[in-house]
Amino acid sequence: MQRSLPNVSALIQCSRSCTTRRLPIARYQEDARNGRRDPVSQHCKRSHLPIAWDQSTYVAAAKAEKWEEQAPFGYGAGLAYALHLPEGRHLLIGIDRDGALPKKPEVLASLIGELQLLSVYTLDAAMKVLGQPRPDPDLPALTPRERECLRWTMDGKTAWELGMILGISEQTAARHLNNAMHKLGCVSKHQAVVKALGHGLIR
Repeated sequence: MQRSLPNVSALIQCSRSCTTRRLPIARYQEDARNGRRDPVSQHCKRSHLPIAWDQSTYVAAAKAEKWEEQAPFGYGAGLAYALHLPEGRHLLIGIDRDGALPKKPEVLASLIGELQLLSVYTLDAAMKVLGQPRPDPDLPALTPRERECLRWTMDGKTAWELGMILGISEQTAARHLNNAMHKLGCVSKHQAVVKALGHGLIR
């Protein structure tokens, strides 16, 4: 089974102005305290939804001074995405940069989609190290066809390709994906794949 990799070049393009500078060790030791006053960290602690952040995110949260502290080290804007897994496990993946994020909504949405797809591969690799989680009994059961569509989506297949592989129409494949997204409380098929994988619903 050959997988279609996410558009890593697009993510690299987005983060090309990221700096290799690092915060002082003493600053890292303050992370626990800083996390409580960082609006991006707080968003990721309570939400599965991705966040595109910049200075305005911190200003809106009355934490402008926090952005002023980190911006000189290259953390001026970025994308972040968190997945909260069973058994107290968490996956957080993000891209930070010192320049502005793309202004066009469609470009930003595409990058967020690529980040979510990249998280699928990251989680897949992590599960091979950590071991597969037990299925979460609190989540709605997925039908065999819904699980099958999610597994193929994990391999980068579109709804049209799913239809060709499974011998169903593109509309039917899309409906199975939409049903799975609804059951899992997700807003995109990539988010649904990550959640299903992280909760042991697909392998």
